[in-house]
Amino acid sequence: MMKYNDNITEDTTGVICGRNPVIEALKSGVPQLDSIYINGSGGSLNLIRNLAKEKNIVVKDAQEQKLNQLSGGASHQGVVAFGACGEYVSVEDILEISRKKGTKPFIIICDEIEDPHNLGAIIRTAETSGADGIIIPKRRSASLNATVFKTSAGAASYVPVARVSNLASCIDMLKENGVWIYGTDASGSDYDKTDFTGSCALVIGSEGFGISRLIQKKCDFMIKLPMLGKINSLNASVAAGIFMYEVLRQRRTT
Repeated sequence: MMKYNDNITEDTTGVICGRNPVIEALKSGVPQLDSIYINGSGGSLNLIRNLAKEKNIVVKDAQEQKLNQLSGGASHQGVVAFGACGEYVSVEDILEISRKKGTKPFIIICDEIEDPHNLGAIIRTAETSGADGIIIPKRRSASLNATVFKTSAGAASYVPVARVSNLASCIDMLKENGVWIYGTDASGSDYDKTDFTGSCALVIGSEGFGISRLIQKKCDFMIKLPMLGKINSLNASVAAGIFMYEVLRQRRTT
Protein backbone atom coordinates (compact mmCIF):
# COMPACT_ATOMS: atom_id res chain seq x y z
CA MET A 1 0.00 0.00 0.00
CA MET A 2 1.30 3.43 -0.93
CA LYS A 3 1.11 5.50 2.24
CA TYR A 4 1.47 9.21 2.83
CA ASN A 5 2.67 10.19 6.29
CA ASP A 6 2.01 13.62 7.77
CA ASN A 7 0.98 15.17 11.06
CA ILE A 8 -2.65 16.29 11.02
CA THR A 9 -3.33 19.72 12.49
CA GLU A 10 -6.52 21.50 13.49
CA ASP A 11 -7.47 24.83 11.98
CA THR A 12 -9.08 27.20 14.47
CA THR A 13 -9.89 30.10 12.16
CA GLY A 14 -13.56 31.04 11.68
CA VAL A 15 -14.68 29.53 14.99
CA ILE A 16 -18.19 30.13 16.37
CA CYS A 17 -18.57 29.31 20.07
CA GLY A 18 -21.70 29.02 22.19
CA ARG A 19 -25.18 27.61 21.75
CA ASN A 20 -27.09 30.70 20.66
CA PRO A 21 -24.46 31.94 18.17
CA VAL A 22 -24.32 28.49 16.55
CA ILE A 23 -28.12 28.23 16.41
CA GLU A 24 -28.39 31.65 14.75
CA ALA A 25 -25.68 30.73 12.25
CA LEU A 26 -27.58 27.54 11.40
CA LYS A 27 -30.87 29.37 10.97
CA SER A 28 -29.49 32.21 8.87
CA GLY A 29 -27.02 30.20 6.83
CA VAL A 30 -24.46 32.98 7.29
CA PRO A 31 -21.70 32.04 7.55
CA GLN A 32 -22.06 28.68 5.82
CA LEU A 33 -21.11 26.16 8.50
CA ASP A 34 -18.71 23.39 7.64
CA SER A 35 -18.68 21.25 10.79
CA ILE A 36 -19.90 21.35 14.40
CA TYR A 37 -18.29 19.81 17.50
CA ILE A 38 -20.64 19.02 20.39
CA ASN A 39 -20.20 17.70 23.91
CA GLY A 40 -23.44 16.50 25.47
CA SER A 41 -27.11 16.32 24.51
CA GLY A 42 -30.52 17.67 25.46
CA GLY A 43 -32.19 21.06 25.09
CA SER A 44 -30.48 23.47 22.72
CA LEU A 45 -27.73 20.96 21.90
CA ASN A 46 -30.34 18.62 20.46
CA LEU A 47 -31.79 21.56 18.53
CA ILE A 48 -28.34 22.20 17.06
CA ARG A 49 -28.02 18.55 16.09
CA ASN A 50 -31.41 18.58 14.37
CA LEU A 51 -30.78 21.83 12.52
CA ALA A 52 -27.39 20.56 11.38
CA LYS A 53 -28.96 17.32 10.14
CA GLU A 54 -31.54 19.28 8.14
CA LYS A 55 -28.77 21.27 6.49
CA ASN A 56 -26.53 18.22 5.96
CA ILE A 57 -23.74 19.66 8.14
CA VAL A 58 -21.28 17.28 9.77
CA VAL A 59 -21.65 16.97 13.57
CA LYS A 60 -18.85 15.40 15.60
CA ASP A 61 -19.04 14.39 19.26
CA ALA A 62 -16.08 15.77 21.19
CA GLN A 63 -14.69 15.73 24.71
CA GLU A 64 -14.64 18.91 26.81
CA GLN A 65 -10.87 19.12 26.46
CA LYS A 66 -11.16 19.09 22.67
CA LEU A 67 -13.74 21.90 22.73
CA ASN A 68 -11.51 23.96 25.03
CA GLN A 69 -8.70 23.56 22.53
CA LEU A 70 -10.84 24.43 19.52
CA SER A 71 -12.40 27.47 21.19
CA GLY A 72 -9.07 28.85 22.34
CA GLY A 73 -10.36 29.02 25.89
CA ALA A 74 -13.52 30.98 25.04
CA SER A 75 -16.85 30.00 26.63
CA HIS A 76 -18.30 27.38 24.28
CA GLN A 77 -21.24 25.94 26.29
CA GLY A 78 -20.56 22.52 24.83
CA VAL A 79 -20.56 23.49 21.15
CA VAL A 80 -18.01 24.85 18.67
CA ALA A 81 -18.74 25.37 14.96
CA PHE A 82 -16.52 26.15 12.01
CA GLY A 83 -17.52 28.31 9.08
CA ALA A 84 -16.54 27.21 5.57
CA CYS A 85 -14.34 29.60 3.60
CA GLY A 86 -15.90 28.62 0.30
CA GLU A 87 -19.00 27.06 -1.21
CA TYR A 88 -19.10 23.45 -2.32
CA VAL A 89 -20.40 22.41 -5.73
CA SER A 90 -22.00 19.19 -6.93
CA VAL A 91 -20.19 16.42 -8.82
CA GLU A 92 -22.48 17.22 -11.75
CA ASP A 93 -21.14 20.80 -11.70
CA ILE A 94 -17.59 19.47 -12.05
CA LEU A 95 -18.55 17.21 -14.97
CA GLU A 96 -20.27 20.16 -16.63
CA ILE A 97 -16.98 22.10 -16.61
CA SER A 98 -15.30 19.62 -18.95
CA ARG A 99 -18.41 19.49 -21.14
CA LYS A 100 -18.31 23.26 -21.58
CA LYS A 101 -14.57 23.18 -22.33
CA GLY A 102 -14.99 20.31 -24.77
CA THR A 103 -12.34 18.28 -22.97
CA LYS A 104 -12.24 14.88 -21.26
CA PRO A 105 -12.99 15.08 -17.51
CA PHE A 106 -9.93 15.31 -15.25
CA ILE A 107 -10.92 14.97 -11.60
CA ILE A 108 -9.07 14.48 -8.32
CA ILE A 109 -10.69 12.34 -5.60
CA CYS A 110 -9.24 12.73 -2.09
CA ASP A 111 -9.96 9.66 0.00
CA GLU A 112 -9.82 10.86 3.62
CA ILE A 113 -7.11 13.51 3.25
CA GLU A 114 -7.37 14.94 6.77
CA ASP A 115 -4.46 17.38 6.82
CA PRO A 116 -5.68 20.79 5.56
CA HIS A 117 -2.16 21.64 4.40
CA ASN A 118 -2.15 18.59 2.14
CA LEU A 119 -5.62 19.34 0.79
CA GLY A 120 -4.64 22.95 0.11
CA ALA A 121 -1.48 21.87 -1.71
CA ILE A 122 -3.45 19.34 -3.78
CA ILE A 123 -5.96 22.03 -4.76
CA ARG A 124 -3.10 24.34 -5.75
CA THR A 125 -1.56 21.72 -8.04
CA ALA A 126 -4.96 20.73 -9.40
CA GLU A 127 -5.49 24.33 -10.51
CA THR A 128 -2.11 24.63 -12.21
CA SER A 129 -2.37 21.23 -13.93
CA GLY A 130 -5.82 21.92 -15.36
CA ALA A 131 -7.97 19.57 -13.28
CA ASP A 132 -11.69 20.24 -13.50
CA GLY A 133 -12.35 19.80 -9.78
CA ILE A 134 -11.78 18.01 -6.48
CA ILE A 135 -14.07 15.54 -4.72
CA ILE A 136 -13.81 14.97 -0.96
CA PRO A 137 -15.90 12.94 1.52
CA LYS A 138 -17.90 14.72 4.21
CA ARG A 139 -16.34 12.71 7.02
CA ARG A 140 -12.70 12.01 7.80
CA SER A 141 -11.52 14.75 5.48
CA ALA A 142 -10.17 18.25 5.70
CA SER A 143 -12.67 20.82 4.49
CA LEU A 144 -12.58 24.26 2.91
CA ASN A 145 -11.25 26.03 5.98
CA ALA A 146 -8.87 28.96 6.26
CA THR A 147 -5.75 26.78 6.33
CA VAL A 148 -6.76 25.08 3.08
CA PHE A 149 -7.31 28.45 1.40
CA LYS A 150 -4.01 29.80 2.63
CA THR A 151 -2.03 26.70 1.64
CA SER A 152 -3.64 26.64 -1.80
CA ALA A 153 -2.22 30.14 -2.45
CA GLY A 154 -5.63 31.28 -3.67
CA ALA A 155 -6.29 28.29 -5.91
CA ALA A 156 -9.24 27.24 -3.73
CA SER A 157 -11.06 30.26 -5.14
CA TYR A 158 -10.84 28.79 -8.64
CA VAL A 159 -10.98 24.99 -8.28
CA PRO A 160 -14.50 23.61 -7.69
CA VAL A 161 -14.73 21.25 -4.70
CA ALA A 162 -17.57 18.76 -4.29
CA ARG A 163 -18.23 17.26 -0.86
CA VAL A 164 -20.09 13.95 -0.96
CA SER A 165 -21.70 11.73 1.66
CA ASN A 166 -20.74 8.47 -0.04
CA LEU A 167 -17.48 8.36 -2.01
CA ALA A 168 -18.14 4.87 -3.36
CA SER A 169 -21.52 5.88 -4.81
CA CYS A 170 -19.92 9.01 -6.25
CA ILE A 171 -17.36 6.85 -8.06
CA ASP A 172 -20.16 4.71 -9.49
CA MET A 173 -21.79 7.87 -10.81
CA LEU A 174 -18.53 9.00 -12.42
CA LYS A 175 -18.18 5.61 -14.11
CA GLU A 176 -21.71 5.95 -15.48
CA ASN A 177 -20.50 9.21 -17.06
CA GLY A 178 -17.57 7.49 -18.76
CA VAL A 179 -14.86 8.43 -16.27
CA TRP A 180 -12.10 5.88 -15.60
CA ILE A 181 -10.96 5.67 -11.97
CA TYR A 182 -7.22 5.45 -11.22
CA GLY A 183 -6.22 4.52 -7.68
CA THR A 184 -2.72 5.06 -6.31
CA ASP A 185 -1.09 2.08 -4.60
CA ALA A 186 2.28 0.33 -4.55
CA SER A 187 0.65 -2.75 -6.08
CA GLY A 188 -0.27 -0.84 -9.24
CA SER A 189 1.36 -0.35 -12.62
CA ASP A 190 4.00 2.29 -13.31
CA TYR A 191 2.30 5.65 -13.59
CA ASP A 192 4.33 6.76 -16.61
CA LYS A 193 3.27 3.67 -18.58
CA THR A 194 -0.43 4.28 -17.98
CA ASP A 195 -2.70 6.02 -20.50
CA PHE A 196 -4.42 9.07 -18.99
CA THR A 197 -5.59 10.66 -22.22
CA GLY A 198 -9.22 9.60 -21.71
CA SER A 199 -11.68 10.73 -19.07
CA CYS A 200 -9.99 10.10 -15.73
CA ALA A 201 -10.23 10.58 -11.98
CA LEU A 202 -7.17 10.15 -9.77
CA VAL A 203 -7.79 8.81 -6.26
CA ILE A 204 -5.29 10.03 -3.65
CA GLY A 205 -5.34 8.09 -0.38
CA SER A 206 -5.08 9.28 3.20
CA GLU A 207 -1.85 10.37 4.83
CA GLY A 208 -1.52 7.33 7.06
CA PHE A 209 -3.41 4.50 5.38
CA GLY A 210 -3.58 5.12 1.66
CA ILE A 211 -6.78 4.33 -0.24
CA SER A 212 -9.45 2.49 1.73
CA ARG A 213 -10.20 -1.10 0.74
CA LEU A 214 -13.71 -0.28 -0.47
CA ILE A 215 -12.49 2.51 -2.73
CA GLN A 216 -9.67 0.32 -4.06
CA LYS A 217 -12.27 -2.18 -5.23
CA LYS A 218 -14.05 0.61 -7.09
CA CYS A 219 -10.94 1.63 -9.05
CA ASP A 220 -10.54 0.55 -12.68
CA PHE A 221 -6.74 0.78 -12.53
CA MET A 222 -4.07 1.02 -9.84
CA ILE A 223 -0.95 3.08 -10.48
CA LYS A 224 2.26 3.62 -8.54
CA LEU A 225 5.34 5.80 -8.31
CA PRO A 226 8.83 4.23 -8.29
CA MET A 227 10.37 4.07 -4.81
CA LEU A 228 14.13 3.64 -5.02
CA GLY A 229 15.23 4.92 -1.61
CA LYS A 230 14.97 3.49 1.87
CA ILE A 231 11.78 5.46 2.58
CA ASN A 232 8.74 3.92 0.89
CA SER A 233 6.22 6.71 1.34
CA LEU A 234 5.59 10.23 0.03
CA ASN A 235 3.68 13.24 1.26
CA ALA A 236 0.16 12.95 -0.18
CA SER A 237 0.27 16.30 -1.96
CA VAL A 238 3.70 15.59 -3.48
CA ALA A 239 2.53 12.23 -4.84
CA ALA A 240 -0.67 13.81 -6.14
CA GLY A 241 1.33 16.49 -7.93
CA ILE A 242 3.44 13.95 -9.78
CA PHE A 243 0.37 12.04 -10.94
CA MET A 244 -1.48 15.19 -11.98
CA TYR A 245 1.38 16.48 -14.08
CA GLU A 246 1.71 13.13 -15.83
CA VAL A 247 -1.93 13.51 -16.88
CA LEU A 248 -1.18 17.02 -18.12
CA ARG A 249 1.98 15.88 -19.95
CA GLN A 250 0.15 13.15 -21.80
CA ARG A 251 -2.74 15.39 -22.77
CA ARG A 252 -0.40 18.08 -24.08
CA THR A 253 1.37 15.60 -26.35
CA THR A 254 -1.74 14.03 -27.92
